[in-house]
Amino acid sequence: MSDCDTSEKALVLCSGGADSSTLLAKAVADHGADNVFALAVSYGQKHSRELRSARAIADHYGVELRLLDVGAIFADSTCSLLAHSDAAVPQGTYDEQQRESDGGPVSTYVPFRNGLFLSCAASMALSLECSVLYYGAHHDDVAGEAYPDCSLAFVEAMDRAIRLGTADELRVEAPFVSWSKADIVALGLSLGVPYELTWSCYEGGDAPCGTCATCLDRAAAFAANGVSDPLLG
Repeated sequence: MSDCDTSEKALVLCSGGADSSTLLAKAVADHGADNVFALAVSYGQKHSRELRSARAIADHYGVELRLLDVGAIFADSTCSLLAHSDAAVPQGTYDEQQRESDGGPVSTYVPFRNGLFLSCAASMALSLECSVLYYGAHHDDVAGEAYPDCSLAFVEAMDRAIRLGTADELRVEAPFVSWSKADIVALGLSLGVPYELTWSCYEGGDAPCGTCATCLDRAAAFAANGVSDPLLG
């Protein structure tokens, strides 16, 4: 840890998935575990499996995990990821879903979720005396307009707003925003990320469904690196 920058503290948005877990590992390598906090958010999703993974990853890295519940904000949303929604989680790739939705957001897009998360996290980060807020958005998630709150333009706008709203005391960094998921997994493998502790699937249960878009993307990312997803055996 001799190359760690211990001069600043960092808060990492951590969903328990492959991307944010890799980002947490990178933050710990860059700043040291004592200077890193993780934030997991419950937003009314259909299962708590990803939150358990966030806890496991934070424990693995010796990082304090904070939990936030914003489920009430999405009470009127029909997003298929939400527990109160009757809509089924779609199967197939994001490209296939984009063609069916004429290029707009997919049914698993939670309305401005990442904007809300970043805003809440900014307030928490300041209270924790952090100067950097890490967000694990990556290029594959944009997929046209599938998830518009993962785009580079969105990240830059949120960074500017948070800098303005905090008198430049806090900045947003999304180091993977132009990366593919395969690139992220490559970094994670080099850092020894325990991907067996992570969870990406939109469904709960003991094993990933293997057919939702995020499962397909995750499997392809591992395959591109010549390894198997440890959750799939």
